[in-house]
Amino acid sequence: MITFIDNATVITLADVDPNRSVLDYLREDAGKTGTKEGCASGDCGACTAVTATVDEGALAYQAINTCITPVGHLHGRQLISVEDLAENGVLHPVQQAMVKAHASQCGFCTPGFVMSLFALWKGDEAPSRHTVIDALGGNLCRCTGYRPIIDAAVAACRARGEDSFSRGEARTVAVLEQIASDPRDVHLAGEGRQYLAPRNLDELLSILQAQPEARLVAGATDLQLEITQQLRQLDLLVYTGHVAELKIMEEADGCLHIGAAVTYAEAQPVLCHHFPDLEELLARLGSRQIRNQGTLGGNVGTASPIGDIPPFLLATGAHLQLRSSSGSRELPIAEFFLDYRRTALRPGECIERILVPLPEQEELLRAYKISKRLDDDISALCGVFNLCIRDGTVTRARVAFGGMAAIPARAPACERSLRGQPWTLETAIAAGGALAQDFQPIDDLRASAAYRLEAAAGLLQRLFYDTVDSDIGPVRVTRYA
Repeated sequence: MITFIDNATVITLADVDPNRSVLDYLREDAGKTGTKEGCASGDCGACTAVTATVDEGALAYQAINTCITPVGHLHGRQLISVEDLAENGVLHPVQQAMVKAHASQCGFCTPGFVMSLFALWKGDEAPSRHTVIDALGGNLCRCTGYRPIIDAAVAACRARGEDSFSRGEARTVAVLEQIASDPRDVHLAGEGRQYLAPRNLDELLSILQAQPEARLVAGATDLQLEITQQLRQLDLLVYTGHVAELKIMEEADGCLHIGAAVTYAEAQPVLCHHFPDLEELLARLGSRQIRNQGTLGGNVGTASPIGDIPPFLLATGAHLQLRSSSGSRELPIAEFFLDYRRTALRPGECIERILVPLPEQEELLRAYKISKRLDDDISALCGVFNLCIRDGTVTRARVAFGGMAAIPARAPACERSLRGQPWTLETAIAAGGALAQDFQPIDDLRASAAYRLEAAAGLLQRLFYDTVDSDIGPVRVTRYA
């Protein structure tokens, strides 16, 4: 069974189809129809709700896409939907700010915006306009009423105060800690399907050894689309989010060790500390709702050719530590991707951690994402460049792309054309031309093959201007204010 808090009520579920989403629970079981379904893929934000978990004795609030969150993920959390905000008929300050700013038009998207702003209101004491826009990046308003929504967010966060959740925080923390200490297995079973949530790596590996056909699920930001978009039924889901060994982040032996179940939001500060230019790429990876749940291990394990994390890992020479009940092995990430959505994982094996070499002093890393929308969009292509330049000459080059082949991949011909050459515009142009030897991209709904090759070559010229003293200088597209 699973146990969670729905607003202020403790809920226990056992005989439930584990393929059901949190949105299904809210609308069909709890009768809370304020939360909407707009896309069933985590793109529009109409389904946004907030979960709270205990972090160092206090509640931490996160916005999530309920349409792609399995209901089993609610175990040990408090779930808050738009119906829960008002108290005794009085609107919550976030809701009142939306009313005052005339920030709702047709109203379909409004509950999702309110919940994203509620998570921001609970977590950031004085957000800048940039932070507000980032927090709203996963919510779409098809009436294009963004200006009053942003105004409402700024006004609400300037007048923060107590609400029913802060007054009830001590009780909520106590209940959630009691749930966490319950030794009983976390599982759901219904409609002939199961959901298991092991608490440690040994339990996880035992499940995989006995049932290697099980589907591992972390943030579910990709896997859940098989249910909502492809209408599949997944018989056995095994959640990795409670496995402590998969949540580690540490530095050791010249590498960052990042557990496979560490979310983008958790890893972002550490990665950007060591690789500052990743800030823009990570800020544009999905939305805040996606980054709150999606994991680095999941982005690698799905083996999508358009994942944003694999090109970075390829460019840094990262390794994967893989684990099964028979032991562990280490594999360069370049050997992990075999073909479209196929990896080197063996039956009963999982990704335990990602080992990212710490940057050298002369290392220069840049990451660029090309997509149709700025926020919450999938890459047409993603390029990451890792160069060492000494005395004006490129001494080492690692170039990796997503969206250019059936798998994320290095660009060996491009790298050869860079190594040993002076770092000039002419070298960058020649290296861009060499990409045609490395990739034969396809035409699809995101971009044509010709566009991909031309855009990828253009990124090398952008790399040159970003890394030399020039009147152009670095170009950043996420500096909103």
